[in-house]
Amino acid sequence: MHPVYRVGMEVEERIRSRGASLTSAERRVAEAILAAPQAVGFGTVADLAKAADVGSASVVRLATKLGFDGYSDLQHCVQRDLTQQLRPAAERIHETVSGSGADHTAAELANVKTTLAGADKQGLRAVVERLSDLQRPVAIISGDASGGVAQQFATQLHQVRPDVTLIGGSDVVVRRDLALLNDAATVVVIDLRRYERWVLEAHRIVHERGIWSAALTDSVLSPLAAQAAVTFLVEAGSIGPFDSHVGTLALLNLVVLDVATALRQSATERLGVVETAWSENTSLTDGRTA
Repeated sequence: MHPVYRVGMEVEERIRSRGASLTSAERRVAEAILAAPQAVGFGTVADLAKAADVGSASVVRLATKLGFDGYSDLQHCVQRDLTQQLRPAAERIHETVSGSGADHTAAELANVKTTLAGADKQGLRAVVERLSDLQRPVAIISGDASGGVAQQFATQLHQVRPDVTLIGGSDVVVRRDLALLNDAATVVVIDLRRYERWVLEAHRIVHERGIWSAALTDSVLSPLAAQAAVTFLVEAGSIGPFDSHVGTLALLNLVVLDVATALRQSATERLGVVETAWSENTSLTDGRTA
């Protein structure tokens, strides 16, 4: 497997803050930078232009629009971050990886490590603080591919706090739930790459109503990131045909853990009620008895 590099937060934030003002050509350059920052750190203007399928002038214009003093300034900024990643990557290149099982294991571990390491601490504090506020209902919106992860998150969160809703279904159901959503709510939106139109439309409605939202997505140029109060970038690399959602699940597990810790007393009481109900009705079994 090839080592995965990511640009530093400074470049990501600059791209995100100016994403709405980028032309289509500049946007392709920005996407190329996010996808392969080494093309900037160790390549020429022509290399990046070729990767983005645009002219060299578009590369220079983007660098200027991002507030850099030309391409060289952008390149130096990316190089500073890549320098921190090169040593372990250089060590890994000597390791022999054989078999799809080993490749898969490496990819999934990288997804978890990259996602958790890249999670903005201030953003995590903000989302945990809001999810721990029992006066604020919670709504979760997810595309189909990440639906299982979103369902798990909703189920676990509902066991430690009330008023958690997973929005989805027909257009009638989605629009009903959005219309009834409290303006003080906290919304978590999850979708990657080929975004579902209904998810984008639902998030647009949430944003226009001024409802606070956190997005879990794949890029700072994601339409979800453009309208979210905080964004968490999820690494979804896979050796197979489908995106991996292991990184997404790991990040959401961390969020639930922090919320449960913040709500320790009430969460413990709530979980106790649930466990009592299961026990009294013998809802669960260890498989050794009928």
